[in-house]
Amino acid sequence: MSETTHDSAVAMSAPPASDEGLTAAQRAQKYGLSQSGARPSLPEYVRQLWDRRHFISAFASAKLTAQYSQAKLGQLWQVATPLLNALVYFLIFGLILKADRGMDKHIYIPFLVTGVFVFTFTQSSVMAGVRAISGNLGLVRALHFPRATLPISFSLQQLQQLLFSMIVLFVIAIGFGSYPSPSWLLIIPALALQFLFNTGLAMIMARLGSKTPDLAQLMPFVMRTWMYASGVMFSIRAMLAESPEWVANILQWNPAAIYMDLMRFALIDGYTHENLPPHVWLFALGWAVLAAAGGFIYFWKAEERYGRG
Repeated sequence: MSETTHDSAVAMSAPPASDEGLTAAQRAQKYGLSQSGARPSLPEYVRQLWDRRHFISAFASAKLTAQYSQAKLGQLWQVATPLLNALVYFLIFGLILKADRGMDKHIYIPFLVTGVFVFTFTQSSVMAGVRAISGNLGLVRALHFPRATLPISFSLQQLQQLLFSMIVLFVIAIGFGSYPSPSWLLIIPALALQFLFNTGLAMIMARLGSKTPDLAQLMPFVMRTWMYASGVMFSIRAMLAESPEWVANILQWNPAAIYMDLMRFALIDGYTHENLPPHVWLFALGWAVLAAAGGFIYFWKAEERYGRG
């Protein structure tokens, strides 16, 4: 009797004969098991992001509201900060260095303010992207969700901030003689393309910043160099009139300069197509698609590694 019981116990504790010789991966496939936190396929990843679109929007709005919650002026700093930057640049570049060469006085101030606002949109998106993962490790490690929601949310936050600031930009444009016209409708596609470009760049920086936190200390210097090379405070064509034409073309075709030029062309009377580089809309679309698609795939490929190590 005891011998029979012993044989039964051995039979029950042994693995089923059908599993003998199978590797761990083969057993997992047989029983429908999957790796925890594994990277989903690209179409599935896109579907997961779409399912969380309301969270992305709400998270961006919450971050925007909390950004200046400790300041007495609150959300007014969204407008005051770029305006103060524009004032400093006007005093230095407009009055002292005479960087307004080639432009009428009534064009230069809206030209400068538009450049500061538009470049700040890209700059803030990049800086927020660098810290999107490394600055939210508690959230990343506690919850399972597509990590791309974070850089997308931060880029959307910066877009919302720019839209809030656009009211002041409109007032300045009107105050210097640029009244609403059909060309103002071009603001919509210009901002949409810039948002795509910024989001792709933010995702690239989010992946790089997740493994190299010191990148956040380096990026302000990179962004400052990019700003000076993009014609925020001066007309590239006028400033480089005596330089080889290819130098001005390269600077005008960089994405930050292209999106600024499109916004200036849409808003400012007197800033005509002659101030734009050739095929400007084609370049704007190309930069947006390249950054958005390339940045998204680059970020997705490291999905399972975020928050680990």
